[in-house]
Amino acid sequence: MKKLFVFFCLILIAFTSFGQDSTEKRREPRKDRREDKRTRIDAMIRQEEEGVLSYQKQSAFGIQLRTDGYGIFYELGRYRSPRFANLYLIELTEIKHKKEEKTTVSDGFFSNSFIYGKLNNFYQLKLGFGQQYIFGQKGNKNGIAVMGIYQGGLNVGLLRPYYLSVFDNNTARDIKFDSQDSVLFLTGDIQGSSGLGKGWNELKVKPGIFIKTGLRFDFGRYNEMIQAIQIGIGVEAFAQKIPLFYRSEESQQIFYQGHIAFLFGRRK
Repeated sequence: MKKLFVFFCLILIAFTSFGQDSTEKRREPRKDRREDKRTRIDAMIRQEEEGVLSYQKQSAFGIQLRTDGYGIFYELGRYRSPRFANLYLIELTEIKHKKEEKTTVSDGFFSNSFIYGKLNNFYQLKLGFGQQYIFGQKGNKNGIAVMGIYQGGLNVGLLRPYYLSVFDNNTARDIKFDSQDSVLFLTGDIQGSSGLGKGWNELKVKPGIFIKTGLRFDFGRYNEMIQAIQIGIGVEAFAQKIPLFYRSEESQQIFYQGHIAFLFGRRK
């Protein structure tokens, strides 16, 4: 009986020791993870104080003014290295013909405007990929980071017919430019444009590609905030010529543009 009691005591001591060792082993990785996390946070704080942009991902909204129109975009960035980041882009723009000029028509009480000779409104939906390279860090919290970016990808062009309101035989009509109404469209009694509500059910898709590059100046005071100005150029090419003006020689297949953009967003 004594031998059996001693045997059980030895087994209990062994299990207790094993349990303590296991607990200690579990605690050590947790402690190491906490220390690693604290080390990373301290490093990020030190980099921020030194003006170094440190993040894992960033997201930004932008408004751009182009030499041939305007647009908005959303950009998602993923950290690759202290200087490189991958960029994913979705952008919506409208291109205007260089000869567009508004004409105002007034009957004494109301006025309306139209663009003589305009055939279509032209929108672009872009899906792209690119990279960002940091040429110079901020140096301090109040500094400016200088970056170079390039992006390219697919471009879906959307043509919406441009409608005019005209008087024909003392009746108001909304017409677009085609073989039947081309004379009225150019020389009729034009009362103004028909507005934004017309032509959406007649959209035509024009596939294409794009590429653009630029310099970005980030003047945001804090590391987690994006406040930047971008200056750049770009090229957009389509499979077919895009009829924007009534003269066929004015149609283009390749568009060159310069732009200035304002970006706002956050880093994490």
